[in-house]
Amino acid sequence: MCGIVAYIGKRDAYPILINGLKRLEYRGYDSAGVAMLNAQDELNVYKTKGKVSDLVSFASGKDTSGHIGIAHTRWATHGEPNDINAHPHLSRSGNLTLIHNGIIENYLTIKKELGKRGYKFKSSTDTEVLVNLIEDVQITQKVDLFEATRIALNHVNGAYAIALIEKGHPDTIIAARKGSPMVIGIGESEFFIASDATPIVGMTSQVVYIENEEVVKVKLGEDLKLKTIDDVEMTPYIQELQLNLESIEKGGFEHFMLKEIYEQPTTVRDTMRGRLHADLGKITLGGIFDYEKKILHARNIIIVACGTSWHAAIVGSYLIELYAGIRVKVEYASEFRYRNPVIFPDDVVIAISQSGETADTLAAIEIAKEKGATVLGICNVIGSSISRVTDAGIYTHAGPEIGVASTKAFTAQVAVLTMLAIHLAELNGHLPKSRIMELIHELDLIPEKIQTTLERSALVKDIAEEMKDCHNAIYLGRLQNFPVALEGALKLKEISYIHAEGYPAAEMKHGPIALIDKDMPVIFIATNKSTYEKVVSNVQEVKARHGKIISVVTEGDVLVKEMSDYVIEIPDTECTYAPLLATIPLQLLAYYIAVKRGCNVDQPRNLAKSVTVE
Repeated sequence: MCGIVAYIGKRDAYPILINGLKRLEYRGYDSAGVAMLNAQDELNVYKTKGKVSDLVSFASGKDTSGHIGIAHTRWATHGEPNDINAHPHLSRSGNLTLIHNGIIENYLTIKKELGKRGYKFKSSTDTEVLVNLIEDVQITQKVDLFEATRIALNHVNGAYAIALIEKGHPDTIIAARKGSPMVIGIGESEFFIASDATPIVGMTSQVVYIENEEVVKVKLGEDLKLKTIDDVEMTPYIQELQLNLESIEKGGFEHFMLKEIYEQPTTVRDTMRGRLHADLGKITLGGIFDYEKKILHARNIIIVACGTSWHAAIVGSYLIELYAGIRVKVEYASEFRYRNPVIFPDDVVIAISQSGETADTLAAIEIAKEKGATVLGICNVIGSSISRVTDAGIYTHAGPEIGVASTKAFTAQVAVLTMLAIHLAELNGHLPKSRIMELIHELDLIPEKIQTTLERSALVKDIAEEMKDCHNAIYLGRLQNFPVALEGALKLKEISYIHAEGYPAAEMKHGPIALIDKDMPVIFIATNKSTYEKVVSNVQEVKARHGKIISVVTEGDVLVKEMSDYVIEIPDTECTYAPLLATIPLQLLAYYIAVKRGCNVDQPRNLAKSVTVE
């Protein structure tokens, strides 16, 4: 959520800033703005409610000159989405302008103190308070902007990623972060700053990831100057950016979401590449090699995650318990962090996040580390916060996911968790070698079977036409298909704005059955052989109440097919691998319904991609 772009160098800043904001649109936002310092030392600030295209229209014909500038897309937290609350924000004197991702939790206290010293505020934001706090420190303590920012941030509680420019200093940008991500790109006599690497791709391949509570001075002609807010000098660590331009373009698809759905045969294969050795019947997870004994002898394995990653975690918990016989608990990171959880030093906590920047998941990691647990990460973004603060972990290698509604991240996470479950079973001998071999060989076929599932998607468009005007939907599944039901319902809610809920199929009769009538679509994930007869009974219960039945079944199914209004067949596979296939038609169903309803598929309302605030 929210996007930051800044540039300083020899090129015109404005086109670079606007292009960067466009690349960050996937994060979700409701207003946009830019600020440039021109050759006459004038700060030109343009901002507006709406999209980046609205900002471009607003700035058309105005002075957008300058070789230094900052830009922002805002997802409203403090104050409604409007022109005044949009970023950048100016200080009282007009000498400083600042952009900010995150939330300053004690901004009201700071605002009250600044008010006593005569400061007036135009917006409802915590950001305007912060820029004036920095200016107040600069004036009262007679220090430069770099030092004033460092000192001011010692008085701030909350999360932030900020960038500032100052009149009279056309060669300098000050930036800092805590909780919200920030990366600096280093070019030839130019620098780029962004909230993630997408605006930098194609500009430079050399980057520095700023760590928590670090302040950086970016000045032309000088090396980066990096300090902690506690005044400790740090040495920047320059890395090679592992991202290419093609991966963040639509590639001929109408939407990023559709592109990412169709990438899943490749992304799941990439996730397993170098790890799954079907010819040897072996799995190698090098990222956690040094921690295998700790995992095997853990008192508890606790998985923390949010949203789609939480659904993947539930699938993983079933598989680890079934295959390896190790007890697993799955927690919402947002709840885990506040309820003083009981964690022992011999526990293993696994944190899952697509972006690696999810604020609640990072806070849960911090708690686990404080209590002495071993913490592992599963994430997609190399160099992300979770990859840096965990003891070890596994990258999913799914590539950039631009669509706000997560798709390929889910299947990549489930693939990692499946490999982990089989590998642990191999290490502790919970399954015979022959069964391990069977599971590995079948998992190796999953990318091909995902491709087959995608090729059978024509019927999904017909179902979408039937469902596009409904107001509610219920998704039902048992065992590892229950989290698939949760994920299917979440996708429908996220992008089509139709109310949907997922339940374990047996729970339907404990309340949700009261909702079923001829206008209620009920989507069954009916692929689990061990509970198939139970699901058949659930289908009969819905049919008796005239519900509209849509079923995802294994090819060759007869009973459920006969009772359903619509049936989507997926290839036969291990029951426990069904989530990797069954989720595909549910993603497509949500997508086509949203398109038919005229919704903004890639940027659904009120949602953000990387949730870096609570």
